[in-house]
Amino acid sequence: MSFNTALSGLRAANQDLSVTGNNIANASTAGFKESRAEFGDVYANSLIGSGSTAGSGVLVTDVAQQFDQGNISFTDNSLDLAINGTGMFVLSDAGATTYSRAGYFGLDKDGYIVANNSARLQGYQIDSSGAISTGVTGDLQIQTQNIAPASTSAVDIEFNLDSRASAPAVTPFDYTDPDSYNTSTSLTVYDSLGNPHVQTNYFVKDPAPAVNQWQMYVKIDDQNVIAPTAADTPITLTFASDGTLASPLTPTNITAWDPIDANGNSTGAITPSPFTISVGSSTQFGSEFSVTAVGQDGFSPGRLSSVEVDKTGVIFARYTNGEAQVLGQLALATFGNQQGLTPLGNTSWGESFESGQPIIGAPLTGSLGAIQSGALEDSNVDLSEELVRLIIAQRNFQANAKTIETSDTVTQAIINIR
Repeated sequence: MSFNTALSGLRAANQDLSVTGNNIANASTAGFKESRAEFGDVYANSLIGSGSTAGSGVLVTDVAQQFDQGNISFTDNSLDLAINGTGMFVLSDAGATTYSRAGYFGLDKDGYIVANNSARLQGYQIDSSGAISTGVTGDLQIQTQNIAPASTSAVDIEFNLDSRASAPAVTPFDYTDPDSYNTSTSLTVYDSLGNPHVQTNYFVKDPAPAVNQWQMYVKIDDQNVIAPTAADTPITLTFASDGTLASPLTPTNITAWDPIDANGNSTGAITPSPFTISVGSSTQFGSEFSVTAVGQDGFSPGRLSSVEVDKTGVIFARYTNGEAQVLGQLALATFGNQQGLTPLGNTSWGESFESGQPIIGAPLTGSLGAIQSGALEDSNVDLSEELVRLIIAQRNFQANAKTIETSDTVTQAIINIR
């Protein structure tokens, strides 16, 4: 009986050594979670007896993984991701759903975000309007090809015109003569092929008695663009006595722009290229002319320059033309019993009956943690602690071996009795 008891101790100590050795081997594995061998004693029970027994040894009742937070180390790869808090990345590995804390991510040849074992990262897609749809999750993909240009459809500009200014001495307006207008400002607009063009806005104050009225002339590449049949047609700006804009409060339609190149030839873009101009909350106060806001929605072609992920898991793609697009939002999963997950290798786990079904959501919702881009979660193994456990497991193994040796000596003594 003592042989079997000691053998159970050897088996338990050997498994403890295996668990501790595995922890030590993965001390530098990103996203790794240490394990702990848990033991229970063994007694032979009888249905008719309740007396004390010496026991039958020991067994390993469980190898429990510890999902404590590991330290976060920063890297130079924006697609290296770490979870600060609760949750696990959701991955699709050849159609099978797995879960991981290891954030080694990159792009495959098709632009899908994949882990280092080629499993695809799962998340929420964007709908036709560009908004994130928090419904069913799917493979997250980065559009690596160039983005097509977009022609300007709306220009928004806000400014302050100096109420102290006088009407120009030279009339009528002539954009080549600075004495025929009070001030001007420029911005870049784009045709349907993504070619940039300079839009210049000229401001002319009306003479008395129209002291609160200005004329705004709009030219693109020195072309008149407001009306197709009249040259130098302005937009009339009327201000109230408190300096706020009274008219026009709605956008003005630009209908006569035919995009041309530097030589005056057509660029081949859509003609005419209509858009609207809004002067929003422009004012006429007693201060110098200034532009307080300017914007337009066109852009030239662009190449992918970088990918960023914010703390809520939203993925941004930035392009060389200055544009940025939301491409999706990664999803995290949590479980009622994380220790019930089944280890699958490659620092990933699978759902099991003991773990319960996953609760999937966006980062920073519910109990889910935040995403740190350009970082990896280190292994949560405490190497010093594991080395101490290694010594303890070795001592246990040696002690059980000594029990076998002692039992063997006793047995030999009994056999040698004459």
